[in-house]
Amino acid sequence: MRTIGIMNRVLKELFRDKRTLALMFVAPILIMLLMSVIFNTNASTDVSVGTVAVSQKLNRQIADIKHVTVKTYDTKSAAKKALKAEKIDAIVKKNGNNYSLTYANTDSTKTATVKLAFKNALTATSINQLKSALTKSTKATVKLQAQLQASQKQQAATARAAGNATAAQPAASTMATKPTSQKTPKITNHYVYGDKDTGYFAKMLPILMGFFVFFFVFLISGMALLKERTSGTLDRLLATPVKRSSIVFGYMLSYGVLAVLQTILIVLVTVWLLGTEVVGNMVSVIVINLILALVALAFGILLSTFANSEFQMMQFIPLVVVPQIFFSGIIPLDSMAAWVKDISYIIPIKYAGDAVTDIIMRGTSIWHLGFDIGILLIFLVVLTVLNIVGLKRYRKV
Repeated sequence: MRTIGIMNRVLKELFRDKRTLALMFVAPILIMLLMSVIFNTNASTDVSVGTVAVSQKLNRQIADIKHVTVKTYDTKSAAKKALKAEKIDAIVKKNGNNYSLTYANTDSTKTATVKLAFKNALTATSINQLKSALTKSTKATVKLQAQLQASQKQQAATARAAGNATAAQPAASTMATKPTSQKTPKITNHYVYGDKDTGYFAKMLPILMGFFVFFFVFLISGMALLKERTSGTLDRLLATPVKRSSIVFGYMLSYGVLAVLQTILIVLVTVWLLGTEVVGNMVSVIVINLILALVALAFGILLSTFANSEFQMMQFIPLVVVPQIFFSGIIPLDSMAAWVKDISYIIPIKYAGDAVTDIIMRGTSIWHLGFDIGILLIFLVVLTVLNIVGLKRYRKV
């Protein structure tokens, strides 16, 4: 009976906690629906191919393949500019009878799609050429047979008239046609980033780097400030004449030191231990992730003001942190619905992931990433202001 009594007490407490009930029953449904939208709308990969000196037939064959767009360029330098500007994903250039393919290779899925599309188009073009050659050869053979029969009849008539039967034998060997051979074109592959062994994990890595920086800083800062509040330390501090802004900045600076060390450690381990190729400046990668860490720090402090215990703080993870990874760019957003892509614009990890990807894979200078950095700084300022305003509810005046 005591067991039943304990069970009844625990159940009553759980049913009084609306947040826990929402976490158990509503949050999984929302996340599953979100995953369904993400994965069902991203079933295909769209690629754009730039061609130089390629025949119209091959261009048509490539364009006829689903999810492949062809753009023609007069020179390879113009195509390279388009590749660098991310307008196309690969370049196909014809050199005599051979082909040279250059891939951006920032997404191994797109690289594989271009390779397969080009091979299929080249095969289809070769088959059509063989069919055309076979048709011409068949017509020539029929014509030759007709000429041969006419020649045989003429020679037979001449032999009968001259009494020379041996003259009626045609010289078939002199009339045989020489078969034509078609040389197989050679395909040469070049990669702007990485090599043929570069996998999809290389695209995910810059975003995962930012996600882990964001997640752990968010969790540690939120838990730490929550402990300060539940233990009464924050209340005693708020009872002093110290300004709320000074308290927020003090906490952010103290935890920011740990965030800096953690960020540097995560970035260095990710790059050196995992052997990630960094085209750009390593310091720029650290700076971007440091800004993201400060955003996570401010975000964690803000959400900790809405939690009354560590358990309630943990409840924010599936609702706030997990959905961010779906819209961060790990799963390509190109083929998703417009409203799904719009959600990604309010995700801090997306801007940090885009900036770090440009630095690592394209060697972009940090001075050319003003938009992404600016958005992250806006997040930081807004969250900091909300933290200062949020502390007002705990100050007893």
